[in-house]
Amino acid sequence: MGGFGRYLAAALAARFANEGMGMAVVLLALERTGSAAHGAFVLTAWLVPNVLAAPLAGAAAARTRRPRLFHVGALAGFTAAVAALALLLGRAPEPLVFAVAVLGGTCGPMVTGGMSSLVTGLVPAGPGRDRAYGWDASTYNAAAVTAPAVVSLVAATVSAGPAMGVLAAATALAAALAATLPYEDRAAGAAPLGPLAGAAAGLAALWRVRELRAVTAATTVAFVGIGSLTTTSVLLATGLGSPGAGGVLMTAFAVGALAGSLTLGRMTSVAPGRLVRWAMVGTGVALTAAAFTPSVAVTAALFAVAGVCDGPLLTATLRIRAEYAPDGVRTQVFTLGAGLKMTAASAGAALVGLAADAPAGLLLTGIAGLQFAAALVHVLTVGRGPAPTGAVTEPSAGFATTPTGRRSAGAP
Repeated sequence: MGGFGRYLAAALAARFANEGMGMAVVLLALERTGSAAHGAFVLTAWLVPNVLAAPLAGAAAARTRRPRLFHVGALAGFTAAVAALALLLGRAPEPLVFAVAVLGGTCGPMVTGGMSSLVTGLVPAGPGRDRAYGWDASTYNAAAVTAPAVVSLVAATVSAGPAMGVLAAATALAAALAATLPYEDRAAGAAPLGPLAGAAAGLAALWRVRELRAVTAATTVAFVGIGSLTTTSVLLATGLGSPGAGGVLMTAFAVGALAGSLTLGRMTSVAPGRLVRWAMVGTGVALTAAAFTPSVAVTAALFAVAGVCDGPLLTATLRIRAEYAPDGVRTQVFTLGAGLKMTAASAGAALVGLAADAPAGLLLTGIAGLQFAAALVHVLTVGRGPAPTGAVTEPSAGFATTPTGRRSAGAP
């Protein structure tokens, strides 16, 4: 577990930087150019390739014969891009700034799903690995709580440039820690899949393995709502007479999610599929109640409850991916799943922007409805008869997937 402890430190540092980028870029653009919109454009340039690169990044990580170099290199590229943006944004020509953002964004999938895919090689299968995914999920939540606060504090006391520097230092630390982790080098004669074939194999696994298809479809639907929650919280707080309290609501949600991942997310006695559905329904119920409260304080409390319910969702999702993803495409499954969720969240943010004139309570009710719909999608998808036999074949010798996606030695 010593290696897993270093992994957690690396994951937390990397995800801290990833979570802080949105606020840091906007604050830096506002400070140097007077335009928050310019920061939004740079952030878009950072996020779009993050989504598009997910399939190829996962395939490349799975086929490389030097996984340590690949993972550390991705983190180093992320570091270099953050540091370059800290120096160039608002000072260099815009095409150069956008190009740097695009290049940095291509490293993003390895910070999220790509790193989570390493857990299976660090912790043996069983309850211990399930708990490990609970800790891994908590790094996302801890980063979501701390990164915006640290960025805001440093930007307010010094400036936004040093705030970006803090994020670059965090990813540099993550790269250094990742270099110390144990990796399994692939044999020279393994004949790995090419990037495009590997990406296609990952997509095939997500579709053909019933449990993977169910959790991917359900979380994609849910994250259309979660992606619109930040903007909706601002509109909701404004309607309650406290325009600046939107951040309070989202902080309450993030703190609740961290608590949920560290408590409910570690319930290994509950099947992960059932935990997925409970998490979505609980989040939907709490957000529905929050849409009709008369004060910011009560709304914040319900946002915290919604976060507690949402916290175990990521843990359960990671457990399902680890258990059912074939060995040869596990990294692709993790990065593709993360990419699809990010795409859904981006779509949700765009949709709520178009509907910003609607009553905030109605928007929040719609977000809650998406959580209920996601739970229903999971029930309907995972509840259909057996998955097709021979759905996914693992490249690793002596192993193939059973109809449920579980690995069995010597299967034909």
